[in-house]
Amino acid sequence: MENLISLVNKIQRACTALGDHGEESALPTLWDSLPTIAVVGGQSSGKSSVLESIVGKDFLPRGSGIVTRRPLVLQLHKIDEGREYAEFLHLPRRRFTDFAAVRKEISDETDRETGRTKQISSVPIHLSIYSPNVVNLTLIDLPGLTKVAVEGQPDSIVQDIENMVRSYIEKPNCIILAISPANQDLATSDAIKISREVDPKGERTFGVLTKIDLMDKGTDAVDILEGKSYRLQFPWIGVVNRSQADINKSVDMIAARRREREYFASTPEYKHLAHRMGSEHLGKMLSKHLENVIKARIPSIQSLINKTIVELEAELSRLGKPIAADAGGKLYMIMEISRVFDQIYKEHLDGVRPGGDKIYYVFDNQLPAALKRLQFDKQLSMENVRKLITEADGYQPHLIAPEQGYRRLIESSIVSIRGPAEAAVDAMVPLFVQPTTWFKPYGR
Repeated sequence: MENLISLVNKIQRACTALGDHGEESALPTLWDSLPTIAVVGGQSSGKSSVLESIVGKDFLPRGSGIVTRRPLVLQLHKIDEGREYAEFLHLPRRRFTDFAAVRKEISDETDRETGRTKQISSVPIHLSIYSPNVVNLTLIDLPGLTKVAVEGQPDSIVQDIENMVRSYIEKPNCIILAISPANQDLATSDAIKISREVDPKGERTFGVLTKIDLMDKGTDAVDILEGKSYRLQFPWIGVVNRSQADINKSVDMIAARRREREYFASTPEYKHLAHRMGSEHLGKMLSKHLENVIKARIPSIQSLINKTIVELEAELSRLGKPIAADAGGKLYMIMEISRVFDQIYKEHLDGVRPGGDKIYYVFDNQLPAALKRLQFDKQLSMENVRKLITEADGYQPHLIAPEQGYRRLIESSIVSIRGPAEAAVDAMVPLFVQPTTWFKPYGR
């Protein structure tokens, strides 16, 4: 049986391909009903390092200011063997084995959507990573919360980012991964503050404490990790990320994870918690929890999919048959509509359908009366006929009156009767324009 997380990944990719990004979608949204894990944290909280530690690869853009400017839907797929690779939804035929190229493509795709500005966009980037060294897991990396707009950003950027983050985490199906640095007061944590607002009981929030190794000498994070300072339904998890010096020296993730395990196992304050600390444990725990949540949500997801199918099929039915693109197909449709119209019209006249008396009145009384009021005697006077024939002759008179003169005479007469004829047709419209009549298959 296919992994449940992988199935949800496929649905998420389909939603994005169809333009379903959630509540702003014009059609019924499936995206909002899917269980997700949103990664939330302030700038410099170590959010990117946590994600890279879970994946075991350097692949996220780094720099000062707001680096993540679009939601990144990160889908991890555990494979039995083979070389690690990555794929983007917007580049379906390209497989990345160089993760430095993955980092560059994330930056480039962000710029394609937002331009080379420092604006943000709610349109997600989908990245799938296949590796024997990951667990099946899906995470959504959101822009880091900030308190001040930097140069080149609008003053509204602070609120814009908060609104985007809130639009994800306020959904009841969203699991919140709140990243907070241990070397700062937890009371000032942006992630904890916004998580508490949408999940006051901590029922769907996982707390992650970074930079434990950078705390001031003589201090520790034991009270937080044991849930005494700020209690959540799930245990807090501490991680030790690579330092900037480690990143500059290209210290690989295997060595970093080994050093992380050694840190918790050898530090007296954290020895008793070592079994549930570290990025490896975090990844496994999130994968297990996400699968349990998906399993519990399967009936409601199935119900919504079936309901959406019915609604969309009804919408397609109201829109009618697709209009043919080629000239032959269009001509066939016009002829078919004319044939059906002729048939229905005849049924009205023959009394098979109601309204025959209305048709009789319009064409036996209304239209003739309107035509009699027209000044045909003036239009068809000898003077006017002679004038049209002379104009058609030009500078070479014809023995027999030219056809062009007759055509002009007929055209001017048709123009005269256009008004009464259209009025007669308008009087017929209520008979034919009804929700259940013959033209329904051809659209509104």
